[in-house]
Amino acid sequence: MSKPVVAIPCDFREFDGNVWHVVANQYVRAAVEGAGVVPFLIPALETGNDIDGILDRVDGVLASGARSNVHPSLYGREAKDTDGPFDPGRDATSLPLIRRALERGVPLFAICRGIQELNVALGGTLATEIQEQPGVWDHRKPDVPELDVAYGIRQDVVVKEGSCLAPVLGAGRVRVNSLHRQAIGATAPRLAVEAVADDGTIEAVSVIGAKAFAVGVQWHPEYWVRTDAPSASLFRAFGDAVRAYAARRMAA
Repeated sequence: MSKPVVAIPCDFREFDGNVWHVVANQYVRAAVEGAGVVPFLIPALETGNDIDGILDRVDGVLASGARSNVHPSLYGREAKDTDGPFDPGRDATSLPLIRRALERGVPLFAICRGIQELNVALGGTLATEIQEQPGVWDHRKPDVPELDVAYGIRQDVVVKEGSCLAPVLGAGRVRVNSLHRQAIGATAPRLAVEAVADDGTIEAVSVIGAKAFAVGVQWHPEYWVRTDAPSASLFRAFGDAVRAYAARRMAA
């Protein structure tokens, strides 16, 4: 039996004068090894993507992290130079893909930029440069060349008792690698907070009343999916939901 397919929206990037639709290898690798699915990379087009056509062909959506930020105009704020970099193609691809996946009951796992896209797609806002806010830690990625150090697991989050992540990660403290300078500001009405950092930063959410797995995390479980148990558990839970959706789709 063939493996289920998961859509991953690309970023629009320039290298050596050429423009590319790209996804970081750590997300592709985690989808294959951690979730047991086949990645289907979706180009970051400002216009021209057929969202229902994409979802007709996949069994899940993985909204990955990226260097760019969601454009503030999409959550009702004027953009400042420091809010970038931006990626209009990624915004125009991911946000409608997330909304329509939820409407159709397609499993969704949103990571880093992805959780912020999920919040904005459902009517929430983002807080920028959170390290400048009183009482908030500096969650930014360390400026070191070694990726294993930069993505080191160094921060606790508290998973709420009775949340949908509690059966996956266990309720209480979980050690993660959260690297970001933006975070959820006003939580979208359809989102439930699943986990928070000790400084109050929202680190995980789920979609209230979702028809399938629909979870976002601010940290990076994809990086250590091979060796870290909580990271592996998240991708395994997503993969199980994708396989269940694929089985229902095949039986319909």
